[in-house]
Amino acid sequence: MNIKYLMLRLIRHFMPESVARFLLKYRWIIRPGLESRDPSAAVEQYIAGLSAYGKSINGKRVLVFGYGGRFAVGVELLRKGAAHVVLCDHFVLLDKERNLELLPDYADYLVTEGDDVKPRPEFITLLHGDIREDSIQKQIAEVDYVLSTSVYEHLNDVKGITQALAKLTSPQGAHLHFVDLRDHYFKHPFEMLTFSDCVWKNFFNPTSNLNRFRLTSYRDVFDAFFQKMDISILQRLEVEFRLALPRIRPEFLTGDEAQDSVALIHIFAEIPRH
Repeated sequence: MNIKYLMLRLIRHFMPESVARFLLKYRWIIRPGLESRDPSAAVEQYIAGLSAYGKSINGKRVLVFGYGGRFAVGVELLRKGAAHVVLCDHFVLLDKERNLELLPDYADYLVTEGDDVKPRPEFITLLHGDIREDSIQKQIAEVDYVLSTSVYEHLNDVKGITQALAKLTSPQGAHLHFVDLRDHYFKHPFEMLTFSDCVWKNFFNPTSNLNRFRLTSYRDVFDAFFQKMDISILQRLEVEFRLALPRIRPEFLTGDEAQDSVALIHIFAEIPRH
């Protein structure tokens, strides 16, 4: 057992969430996702991913799920042709400093209010709260696309949240989610799978929550709420998987190494089962 891993996981588990979000906002110690590190790259990834399925954001209503308090992905989607963007997050933690940096390049979509910047409501809707609640769902009209990057692995109710997002999706709409199946202590990508549910939840699961969903679990959830679904494997880590295999708990194994060693995926799903 790696002592450094155990110590870091214990610290991350018992760290107050407010501290973790502060570190994430200022990019200290905790690594932010692609949408925070490189919003333009995140948008290009979405456009390319949708294009592979014959889809385009041009003239569409797009919901970015788990946007992290930065408007950058939203305004870049608008610049690339989206008609309206809904920026959705469970928490309200706006990154005022980095949002101000978007002016004047994105002045068409943002407006200043004193020393702050706000999105223009005709182009951007902010949706903060639990997407499963009716009061939140009623705040917006249906969207054509729901997009996310490195968000799904942190959800504590994958089935319920996917169902809620499917309800918000237009009859011919689609989802594109990039999901990281690795332990986010990336030097040991399968280590989290070696612990029982009780031990993981009580001692090692970070406050950001790693739900430990595997490929087959995501397939079952999206198949339940969409008529069409495709999962593309973006990365496998066969060597790392074989090293960890003797200690991985059986509930995380299918017996098919090609599936069990998967590290990164994207999920494309369309035509919600309303």
